[in-house]
This record gives sequence, C-alpha cells and structure tokens, in this order.
Amino acid sequence: MDIVAKGKASLQGRGLRVVLPEGHDERILACAQQLSETGLAVPVLLGAPADMRARADALGLRLGGCELRHPASDPVLRAYAAHMASVREKMTAGMAERMLRRPLYFAGAMVAVGDAAAMVAGVDNPTRRVIEAGLMTIGLAPGIATPSSFFLMLVPGADGGSRTYVFADCAINAEPTPEELADIAIASAESAATLIDGEPRVALLSFSTHGSAAHPRVDKVRAALERVRTLRPDLAIDGELQGDAAISEAVAARKVKGNSAVAGRANVLVFPDLDSGNIAYKLVQHLARAQAIGPFLQGFAKPISDLSRGATVDDIIATVTMTLARSLR
Repeated sequence: MDIVAKGKASLQGRGLRVVLPEGHDERILACAQQLSETGLAVPVLLGAPADMRARADALGLRLGGCELRHPASDPVLRAYAAHMASVREKMTAGMAERMLRRPLYFAGAMVAVGDAAAMVAGVDNPTRRVIEAGLMTIGLAPGIATPSSFFLMLVPGADGGSRTYVFADCAINAEPTPEELADIAIASAESAATLIDGEPRVALLSFSTHGSAAHPRVDKVRAALERVRTLRPDLAIDGELQGDAAISEAVAARKVKGNSAVAGRANVLVFPDLDSGNIAYKLVQHLARAQAIGPFLQGFAKPISDLSRGATVDDIIATVTMTLARSLR
C-alpha cells in the first residue's frame, strides 16, 4: 500500500473538514464530490452558494455531502474577526472583518479556530497569496520564522514497490540564508514525521561532502547544520552531503568518514537553494518516473497546502489526503 493509499485509509470515517476556498473552479467541485462520496472528508466550499450549485449542475456533479459557505455573509464572520483581532497585533475587528470577506482568509480563519482541519488552495491563486493568507490567519509554528514547501516523492524501486522521500524547499525560498535553511530542515523533519514510516533522517545537500570542497555556499550549509543541531539536538541530521552520499550506503561508505545516522539512508533531502530543489524534483519525477505530490506548505501552526494552477482532480485529491493526514499527528 503506497503512502497516499495509507493516507486515505487513515481518513475513512473520521469526518474531517477541509476548506477549499476556490469553490468556483470545476476541478475543486469534482474533488469535493469525490471527497464526500468516498468518505475521505467533509469539503467546505467557499463562494456564492447559488453559483457553485449552478456550476456543479452544469457539470453533472453532486454536492450533497458538501458545505457551501459565502464568507461575506456567513454568520460566523464577526466571531472570526474578533478572534483574529485578539491574536494579531495592530489589527482591529473591523480590519479583520474586511480581510475575512475574502475566501482565502476566511478559509485560514476556519483552520485557525479549529472549524476545519486543513486548508488547500492554489488552483486560482498564486502561491504568495496562499502563504500570505496562512501567515495572517494561521501563523507559523513555534520556533519557525520561515514558511517553506516540500514535495513527497514516491520513487519506484527495483522490487516493484516505491521509496518515499521529502524534498525541500522546491517551490518558495530562492536563496535561503543559513537561518532560513535551518528552519526549512526543521520543518521538513516535522513534515516527514507526520507522513512517512520511520524516523526522519535529514540530509543538508551540497556539492561537497564533509569538507571535500571549499566555497561560501558550502559554508552556508555547514552553518545551517550547526544551527539545527543547536536548536533540535534530537533530530537525525547530517551535512554537508552530496546527493549520492545522502541516499546510497555504498557511496556513503566511501565518502563519509566516521559514524553518521543519515549518510546513505536519508529520507529528507534539503536543497541549498530553489534552483537545485526545483530542478531535482522535476528530473526525478520524469527520469525515474516518480510520483511528485505537492507542493505542500510547511512551517505553519496548522496544515495548509498550496496547489499548482495546473493541478488535476487526482492531484488535488492526493494533496488534500496527505494534508489531512498531517492533521492527525
């Protein structure tokens, strides 16, 4: 059973609510029907209810098991606004109410107050807007100052099964500082702990392995490693490691001197910049015929995920499944 199938099995019968703020999109409507009819979740669609029903009818879709809510006229709008004003400095209830009339922000508020387990958006909004809404309503997890992203990579194995990796950050932070890279590593370990079997083993990747090259870019990775070890001495993390030394035990035996809980066995790969991360996940996806699920947002206090604007219904179902699965841990 692959990781998505396991995620679906974990959700059956729980009645978790997922808020989908882009209720006008036909892919979201089709996803909502599947989620409700298969018992994976209770979808909450945001938009004008009459328009969403008309759109669904035109597409031959059924929304009987879904909640349809219009943020601007929802009876809980003022209560949500009062909550936002109470937890956000320099925000009045009036400011919060104006903000929450927009579906992305209303969705974030639903998650923040516990009325939904997760929020998934992005088919009609750029990533920066989804992140902004998450920051304004849900906020970041304690100790994290940098929102980031990850992909779940399901890489086919020779035995017919697949190996699961977390790749980060492949979608948001172009040139992270050592402090930001440390945040990404910590958040990625937490994400892996909620989704994959076994202990997260985090590799901070570079073109150097334990001093085999000298360069300021290598120094950045080493500084990030030291910061993570100071902040989270409980994590299994190593660096700087080249890609092969991170995932191949045979290569690690040749390149890595001394004991390492990570080298050759990493399941969380943290890339030093967005160039390398984005290129790597796309190459693995196409050359190794791996399934790339995501991008998921991480570092937030509660589960929130972004979607590609080219996402298919199946992509959205997989993302919703794994985002909700994160809420169970």
